[in-house]
Amino acid sequence: MLSAIFFMNQKGDVLISRVYRDDVNRGIVQAFRSYILDAKEIRSPIKSIGTTTFLHIRVENIYVVAVTKQNVNACVVFELLYQLVKLFEAYFQKVNEEAIYNNFVLIYELLDEVLDFGYPQNCGKEILQKIILQGNAKFTEKEQQDNISKLTVRVTGAISWRNPEIRYKRNEIYIDVIESVNLLMSAKGTVLSSDVSGQIILKAALSGMPECTLGMNDRAGGGKRGDAAAIAAGAAGAAAAKKRPGSGIAIDDFSFHHCVRLTKFDAERVISFIPPDGEFELMRYRTAENINLPFKVLRNIKEVGHTRLEINLTVQATFPPQLYATNVKIRIPVPKNTAVCRIKTGSGRARYMAEFDAILWKLRRFPGNARFVLEAEVDLMHTTSGEKKAWSRPPIAMEFQVPMFAASGLQIRFLKVVEKSHYNAIKWVRYITKAGSYQYRI
Repeated sequence: MLSAIFFMNQKGDVLISRVYRDDVNRGIVQAFRSYILDAKEIRSPIKSIGTTTFLHIRVENIYVVAVTKQNVNACVVFELLYQLVKLFEAYFQKVNEEAIYNNFVLIYELLDEVLDFGYPQNCGKEILQKIILQGNAKFTEKEQQDNISKLTVRVTGAISWRNPEIRYKRNEIYIDVIESVNLLMSAKGTVLSSDVSGQIILKAALSGMPECTLGMNDRAGGGKRGDAAAIAAGAAGAAAAKKRPGSGIAIDDFSFHHCVRLTKFDAERVISFIPPDGEFELMRYRTAENINLPFKVLRNIKEVGHTRLEINLTVQATFPPQLYATNVKIRIPVPKNTAVCRIKTGSGRARYMAEFDAILWKLRRFPGNARFVLEAEVDLMHTTSGEKKAWSRPPIAMEFQVPMFAASGLQIRFLKVVEKSHYNAIKWVRYITKAGSYQYRI
């Protein structure tokens, strides 16, 4: 995969390097220095020179450069480089030229453990700190002997991300379903694009080595009901289920944490995993079908002559009345030559923000099914004929958060936790929908 990794300063001097294959040598950095560092502008983190490809990131005044002769996955390489930087920060807090000079022996040891013949092996700092005892990883002699005895199992085993000796007095697992709604609505009321990007965040406080099985209402499977009564599904999920009876949601893209057994998901459409301890992202997903938009905006903006603008804006919440949105912000654009804004609204606070050329309307709490109206009269300054330009009419943009609402209709139908000590885990589920790029053209 990778032929070499170089750490260079801004002048192009090599601070430390590790060559993994014989197809390159240290002299190859001269090409990187000439084509990249000496260039007036760095337009891309990837540069191919002949048959050699350079992929680099910059951390403070340090360039971390990966060199390869193969057609590698660029995303994997960049993820590796960023993980290396995080790993170094875990050992010596800051990655700069001085830190590299002071810790070059430790860096060589880490590079040898993380990569083998240019292939990534293990970037988990919990495991590496048990192998490399420099830096922040300090253990007593007894702990070191215990770690050495467990080292082979932990590094080469299938579950390197969890210690089987973890113990809690109270076994709990928290699930957060966080979704971002993206919308672009035309001036005529036609949906130009809409999608939901979501992630499922878990926080596990479980003893031992628990086997967890999670089921959702995705269209391909949905899973069995199991102990669904133990999970509070959320009012929004129930509303979405009523809207589309008898069918789950269509999820376009999946991305899982490495603890998930992908073969079981493909066969049974349930997510089976042994969770890492603490908080982690179990899954990312995206869907573009049957999205339940939380807000509808009715807008009427009229230009009266050349010196006046009338704005009438109605915002309607479409989620159930028992829910409410928080931190709602609506940015209504106005022309650059705005002189005075007279604003009238029945709820929240609205004011003209000259630095944004917009009226900013803030509502701390927005109940479900509620409707609020804003009216504004905008006086415009006279401009000379040479300065007069047509107003570009930027879109109205919204920001919000709606707890216990899932715009995609996704529901956590069940979560089973099985461990050999047979404890009963307490399970919590929370849904949050927030605005991504939520815009209405005018």
